[in-house]
Amino acid sequence: MTKPSLPELLHAAVTAVGGTERPGQVTMAEAVEAAIDDGSHLLVQAGTGTGKSLGYLVPALAHGERVVVATATLALQRQLVERDLPRTVDALHPLLRRRPEFAMLKGRSNYLCLHRLHEGVPQDEEEGLFDQFEAAAPSSKLGQDLLRLRDWADETESGDRDDLTPGVSDRAWGQVSVSSRECLGATKCAYGAECFAESARERAKLAEVVVTNHALLAIDAIEGAPVLPQHEVLIVDEAHELVSRVTGVATGELTPGQVNRAVRRCAKLVNEKAADQLQTAAEGFERLMELVLPGRLEEIPEDLGYALMALRDAARTVISAIGATRDKSVQDEDAVRKQALASVESVHDVAERIVNGSEWDVVWYERHDRFGASLRVAPMSVSGLLREKLFADRSVVLTSATLKLGGDFNGVGASLGLAPEGTAGKEDEDVPQWKGVDVGSPFDYPRQGILYVAKHLSRPARDGDRADMLDELTELIQAAGGRTLGLFSSMRAAQLAAEELRGRIPEYPILLQGEETLGELIKNFAADPRTCLFGTLSLWQGVDVPGPSCQLVVMDKIPFPRPDDPLMSARQKAVEDAGGNGFMAVAATHAALLMAQGAGRLVRASGDRGVVAVLDQRLATARYGSYLKASLPDFWYTTDRNQVRRSLSAIDATARQSEAE
Repeated sequence: MTKPSLPELLHAAVTAVGGTERPGQVTMAEAVEAAIDDGSHLLVQAGTGTGKSLGYLVPALAHGERVVVATATLALQRQLVERDLPRTVDALHPLLRRRPEFAMLKGRSNYLCLHRLHEGVPQDEEEGLFDQFEAAAPSSKLGQDLLRLRDWADETESGDRDDLTPGVSDRAWGQVSVSSRECLGATKCAYGAECFAESARERAKLAEVVVTNHALLAIDAIEGAPVLPQHEVLIVDEAHELVSRVTGVATGELTPGQVNRAVRRCAKLVNEKAADQLQTAAEGFERLMELVLPGRLEEIPEDLGYALMALRDAARTVISAIGATRDKSVQDEDAVRKQALASVESVHDVAERIVNGSEWDVVWYERHDRFGASLRVAPMSVSGLLREKLFADRSVVLTSATLKLGGDFNGVGASLGLAPEGTAGKEDEDVPQWKGVDVGSPFDYPRQGILYVAKHLSRPARDGDRADMLDELTELIQAAGGRTLGLFSSMRAAQLAAEELRGRIPEYPILLQGEETLGELIKNFAADPRTCLFGTLSLWQGVDVPGPSCQLVVMDKIPFPRPDDPLMSARQKAVEDAGGNGFMAVAATHAALLMAQGAGRLVRASGDRGVVAVLDQRLATARYGSYLKASLPDFWYTTDRNQVRRSLSAIDATARQSEAE
């Protein structure tokens, strides 16, 4: 039988999901097929509405080798596993003459732990385990969540937290789940044969397509112990998030509370000398943490360095002692011991990393009103790690609506450890070969959207009063008839704007991030066109509201990282020390990516119309403005405030007429 062609397969899949075949999707599928065939690497920018999931799933399934698909968000994981993959597999089955299996795999703490559920939770102050269901008051929120979890445990087939609706608090979930370090292991656990996490791993081993998240992909790369099944093709969707997620996984934290918790957990499990040594080291560390000034620690203060060495050495002694000491009087000793060991190992590993003082790490001190003091350590860059671990021994496809910044893929490529496009392999055979492809968007951006820069406003100062910006924002919202998504560079700026405008224009309700759950805010914003939604980072990337409820997207200013951000400023300085332009490589790239994501909130469907308004004159006047504008969708560009108000009023009138009909 003749092997079906890619166009045949793509047509069948698109028909099955009820979509429309688009030229960009075809181009993408062909590029993915070519990359898989020759084992090369591919960066694909595919605009909203392209149908990029089928653009990579169809050629991957047709190839017949095992594929891992990693996404940043739960929403996309669910879309792939619950909609795109089932329909695509059904559609391709008659043509491929086989039915590829697929599975979702997450980190262990995402699955219900039957040992915790039935045997109890190790406690810090007393020996053995305690029954969390008896300890929590049945009428409390925690008690109600735990009772729901116990009932759900009898019904669920997956044990996956995200399958529980409505969800429960992190506190409740923490009492019925374990981290990989706390897990007893399937062979030692009485519930190993029924373990939800182990079942998910077994399903993944048998599947041709494994859907996971960026965090688990990072753990698989960083920790050396493989958690993902062996695979020949890796597809990273929402790839603009990858560097941030990998950095998060590679970041360590040390707090006095964390250290004291480790002390309490191991106190009954080791000899008195080892326990006292850790207790003394913890007290010294906590005392010195009160004296450190916030910010980057380019050199660790001498006293703090000694305290960290004492903490590291004491933790190492306790780790050895836990392995050598057994106490049969401790109920469920293995579970108690495992949790204590996980806590002490975490303290040891972070303390040792900071003491070792790698030139590739950044260390800084933070103090929060709610969470207290903490030391944090993160890699200066993850590009080398990604180059070495991500692109070895497999074909890698990275895709997103925003990979092309300033007109090319080189900025994102550099953050991933890739040489500029077309130069890889010329001088260093170990540098991965790659290609960038922009398949465009099905939307007509110049006709559907306007990019307006408020050039007449005063230059924004850090945390300064921007009365003229608030005046401009008020007039834009009135012209648009509400329908506004306000994207702010800080939560404080969003709060001040919401407070001020609620008094000025009460006829337009203003929702503010943090006052309700994000899901509820987006639902209410979509339901009432006169409503506005103000917020910060998660709104720049997490809002999908097609139609007349979102016809004005406002950015209060260019979202450069804060000058006192320890990690970003360290990365910028490192580029400058190497002779590069640190501002463009770090700050401008960061801003371009966020602005591209934010501008992408406007046009989500072919009938959408509206304005992206940037209330920061620098986009029109600064030298880097052209780089930032080149990173955005190709909207019609203007600085004419009167023209924009007329356009918004006309769009509002059309929307109101449609709503009346």
